[in-house]
Amino acid sequence: QVQVAESGGGVVQAGGSLRVACAASGFSITTFCMGWFRQTPGNQREPVVTIDTDGTTNYADSVQGRFIVSRDNAKNTLFLQMNRLFPEDTAMYYCATDSGRCTRYNGRITLNRADFAYWGQGTQVTVSS
Repeated sequence: QVQVAESGGGVVQAGGSLRVACAASGFSITTFCMGWFRQTPGNQREPVVTIDTDGTTNYADSVQGRFIVSRDNAKNTLFLQMNRLFPEDTAMYYCATDSGRCTRYNGRITLNRADFAYWGQGTQVTVSS
């Protein structure tokens, strides 16, 4: 059974850093498309970053240069290192996955939440000003 579970959320001051984790079970993260998304109340879930089986990544413009996605294959865990956080980064952060390689659009891996079938429960990140 494919499952992902997020952890590591919390409260951090603006300008600070935080790392959230996504523990996977029932599959290997090296063989599935993985991604991080975020959502605030009343808004649609938006992409943060996606990573393909070969390590190719696609970051949303809003986090490019500040956030870094990584994998610990031995622990079957995906991480999101968030640096230089802004209050606007406050959201529930969700890990998502789908079997096989990521769908590509015009040569870039997907940032479309509809391409991900499996989701975690989310971890809250709050950035105080």
